[in-house]
Amino acid sequence: MAEDDSEKSRWLPKINFNFNKKDITKRMRKVEGATIRHTHKFVIKRWANVREVQRNIIIWIIAMGLLIAATGLQLMWFQTSYRMNAPATDGVYAEAVLGPVDTLNPLFASSSAEQSAGYLMFSRLVNYDQSGHLNYDLATSIKINDSKTAYTVKIRPDIKWHDGEKLTTSDIAFTVGLIKNPTVRSTIIGWKDISAKVIDETTIEFSMQSQYAAFEHVLNFPILPEHMLGGVAPASIRESSFSKNPIGSGPFKISLVQDVDLASGRKVIYMTRSANYHRGVARIERFQLNVYGTNDEIIRALSQNEVNAAADLYPADISRVDKTRYDISSEPINSGVYAILNTKSSFLNDVNLRRALQAGTNTSAIRADLPAGTLALDLPIVNRQLTGDLPKAPQFDPVAAKKILDDAGWIINSQGIREKDGRQLKLTVVTMKNSEFERALEILTGQWRSLGVAVETKVSDPNDSSQNVGQNVLQPRAFDVFLYRLNIGGDPDVYAYWHSSQATAKGSNFADYSNAIGDDALSSARARFEPELRNAKYITFSKQWLADAPAIGLYQSTAQYVSSKNIQSFNKLDILNSPLDRYSDVLNWSVGTRSVYKTP
Repeated sequence: MAEDDSEKSRWLPKINFNFNKKDITKRMRKVEGATIRHTHKFVIKRWANVREVQRNIIIWIIAMGLLIAATGLQLMWFQTSYRMNAPATDGVYAEAVLGPVDTLNPLFASSSAEQSAGYLMFSRLVNYDQSGHLNYDLATSIKINDSKTAYTVKIRPDIKWHDGEKLTTSDIAFTVGLIKNPTVRSTIIGWKDISAKVIDETTIEFSMQSQYAAFEHVLNFPILPEHMLGGVAPASIRESSFSKNPIGSGPFKISLVQDVDLASGRKVIYMTRSANYHRGVARIERFQLNVYGTNDEIIRALSQNEVNAAADLYPADISRVDKTRYDISSEPINSGVYAILNTKSSFLNDVNLRRALQAGTNTSAIRADLPAGTLALDLPIVNRQLTGDLPKAPQFDPVAAKKILDDAGWIINSQGIREKDGRQLKLTVVTMKNSEFERALEILTGQWRSLGVAVETKVSDPNDSSQNVGQNVLQPRAFDVFLYRLNIGGDPDVYAYWHSSQATAKGSNFADYSNAIGDDALSSARARFEPELRNAKYITFSKQWLADAPAIGLYQSTAQYVSSKNIQSFNKLDILNSPLDRYSDVLNWSVGTRSVYKTP
């Protein structure tokens, strides 16, 4: 072993570990000197040569920069050729709406917030599409019998409730029974003489005693689950737990209701998209309805970024919205604001007085105070619902209006008020608390006062239970003039507002209007299915309505909608029968965008 070690040692290098400080210092100085000489020779002495070619260097650098830039632009161009921006999926859409929210059961929905929640969480047999026409939701077909008194409706077989249970026609018949039951006290009306009969799980028949051409529009009602409410007494359904935590079959399902401020009614309704929805899954993952008590609170919520959209604003509110951050739209809906004249009042039972007010009302001045493009409303029906040679309201003519009053014996006294037989011409004009209505009321009464009519105005708050507008104002017809919005909807059937049979304490003929020709035209129109004949009947009624002047059409209503610039909501080209129809394409709404590959 010792011999092997001796043999290896002969081949190992001999390393001297003894360092000489002076020798190292001398070597370092030689290296330093050589470095300086080389730098002087190859850099400093040749700098002049660099300066001589600096122009070529600069040109070369610029050329290289342009080449790099061109390459980058080419890459970007190629990238954009196969990529595009598309609406983002997921995200949270927070919409401000007016409350209150006392229930989430759509059978009792009255406020905008309750109606919005009902639309998003519950399905219907039919609904209105983006063109404003009826389209199928749960239904797949509707057949009418020969006598036009029975409708057989087929529904989809794949409909699921949010809890996974199957929706069948038994649920539909159950819902109709609740609507018709007076102990339930539903806000949905018009089903008294209609019955529903289940044929099988996907077939149901609706029948009535007489023909009703607009019946399919009645099928736009929310369907409730029998397996959740079948064991609840009808009179207790409103107060049941279902009204706070409902199960529906719409595109969104309830997640949580947060009470933010009990005093003001401030709430947030949190909903998530439903994977069971029969028409597909919404792009938005979560939908929030932020409920506020006043329009001022909605404006504040927009300014503080609490929401990214808002409904239920009045035209007067729009000027307070930051237009650099939000898109604003004002879309006409199938509703009209009217000055409804009480034909049974001690003054306005005289048709000449009503015609004088008609001629003395400048509706153009009222519309000028509303959003640009607010449409005129001459008739008891929205103009776009009729075709042909439509009648026109008398033009604004204050001279003619004064002459009518003079000829009727109403003479202006020393106070500038018209009187007859010792009695002053004094009208009580009532409207609801609403900045839009109140501004129209101010302009309207100013015009009538210029005719010599004394006017007393009253503004009622429908949200104030102590005022009880229905019982104290509408049922007893405690007004001469009622400035109010009438919701006409997707069909021109205005029977409920103007037929003499509806001039009752609980009816909606607030003018107590009665005319044999008008009654016949309205009754015939709702019983005929030929579009041309129905159109002719409604034109006949409109002519008689203008001649009798039970109301003055002021303007067609609009729906104001505010949305952040980074969201995609309803298309402004959509035709809205009501503000709720903005949700007709809610499945396609989105928050933000994302880059995606184009499909070939």
